[in-house]
Amino acid sequence: MARVVVAGGGFGGLASAVRLAKLGHEVTLVERAARLGGALSEVSAEGFSWDAGPTYTLLPAVIRDLFRKSGRPVERELELVPLDLVREHRFEDGTAVRVASGRAAQLRAFDDLAPGLGQRWVDHVASYAEDWDVLRRGYLENPWRPDDLPGDLAARLDSRETLARRLKRTFRDERLRMVAGHPLVAEGHDLRNVPAWLGVTAYVEQRFGAWTVEGGMARLGAALADRLATRGVTTLTGTEATDVVVSDGRAVAVRTTAGDLDAEVVVCAVDPRRLPALAPYVVRTMPAIPPVVVHVGLDTAPADLPHELVLHGDPTLVVRTGGSAPDGGAALTVHGRGRLSEDILRALARHRIDLRPHVVTRVDRSPRDQVERWSGSPMGVLWQGRATVRQRLGPTTPVPGVYAAGAHATPGAGLPFVGLSAALVAAEVGPA
Repeated sequence: MARVVVAGGGFGGLASAVRLAKLGHEVTLVERAARLGGALSEVSAEGFSWDAGPTYTLLPAVIRDLFRKSGRPVERELELVPLDLVREHRFEDGTAVRVASGRAAQLRAFDDLAPGLGQRWVDHVASYAEDWDVLRRGYLENPWRPDDLPGDLAARLDSRETLARRLKRTFRDERLRMVAGHPLVAEGHDLRNVPAWLGVTAYVEQRFGAWTVEGGMARLGAALADRLATRGVTTLTGTEATDVVVSDGRAVAVRTTAGDLDAEVVVCAVDPRRLPALAPYVVRTMPAIPPVVVHVGLDTAPADLPHELVLHGDPTLVVRTGGSAPDGGAALTVHGRGRLSEDILRALARHRIDLRPHVVTRVDRSPRDQVERWSGSPMGVLWQGRATVRQRLGPTTPVPGVYAAGAHATPGAGLPFVGLSAALVAAEVGPA
C-alpha cells in the first residue's frame, strides 16, 4: 500500500483518487476550493442552475469503466442519456446544419446543406477509422513511452500535417471545414497549430455519439465526490497544493497551505506550472484560454434551441441549453470567442436570438475567473504544433513518484480524455 496524495479535485483528480483507492492505496485528495468537482460542478443563482463546464461527453465507455473499476456500476448511480442531436451549426450566409450522431444521419444532414456534401463529410470521417484504432491502442488506453513508440503511432504523432491543411485539402466548402474544426476551435486552438490526427474527434462523435447525464453533468462530479468517502479517501477541501517536496531525487511529500503531507506517490491533477517542482518541465507549454462564459436565467424558454447551437462568425458564439429553472423559465449558457467588443447577449441578439428582455439573472465568468477558480485552464494545454504532444506531462513525469492527470496531462482536455488520463495513472501506479 502506497501513501498517495492527489493534488486537485476536478474530474481528473477525483477519477485518479477513486481508482487508486480501489487498488488498495491510502489516498488523500487536496483541493483549494471549498467544494469538489472543478468544471464538473454547478452554478446556481435565484432558483436557476447551470453546469459550470461541459454539458455532455463523448466516449461514455470511459465513465462506465471508471465506475466499474472504483465500485458500483454507473447505472446504479446515474443515468447516461444519448443526445439525438450533437449540435446545430448556423453560418453567416444564413444556412445551417444539424449534426446528429451516426453515419446515415450525418449523410442526410450534410446533403440537405448542399447535394454531395454528405458523401464528402462521411468519407472524411471514415478516413480517421485507422487513426482511431492506432491512437486508442497506443496512446489512449495504454501508458505510452514517447521515446519508444510503435511505428504506426509515431507516424501520426510526428506528422507535420496540420488539421487546417487537411481540412483545406479535403473540403472546398468552408462550412464543412468549420464544422470539422469546431471542437478544437471551441477549446481555444488555432487549427494551423493542431496536428491533423486530432480530427479523429469527428469519428468519435459519429461512431459513439454524445451523451449527457440526466439532471446535468454536475451530478457526475457529485457522484465521484461521494465515492471518495466510500473508498476511504481523505479529502481536504480549502487546502491548496503549492509544491511537491523532492528528496534524493523522488517525491516524498506534497506541500500544502495546511502543511506537508507525506507521500510515496503524487498525482498532479492541476496545471503543473503551478507547482515549482514540475514547472521547469513544462516551460514550453502554454494554457489554452477558456471562452467568455455567461450563465443566463430567463423568465421564458426560447423556441427551437438545440442542446448546443454554434453561431459562426466573429465572435463565434455557442449557446447551450439544459440547465434547470423555475416553472416557465429556462437556464442557458453562452460561450463567446473572438472579437467580443460588446456584451455577449447583445452579440447574440445580432443573430436574432435576443434574450435580453427575458433575463432574470446572469452569472458572468471571464477566462481569468475560470483559470483561477479551477487551478488552471479547463481547456488544458494550447496546441503549438506537433511537439506539444511530447511537451505535455503524463501519465508519468520526470520526477520519480509523480504522475499527471487532468486537462493538462496526456491525453488532453475534454471529459473522456481526462477520464482516460486517470486510468493511465492508475495503470502506471498499479495495485497495492
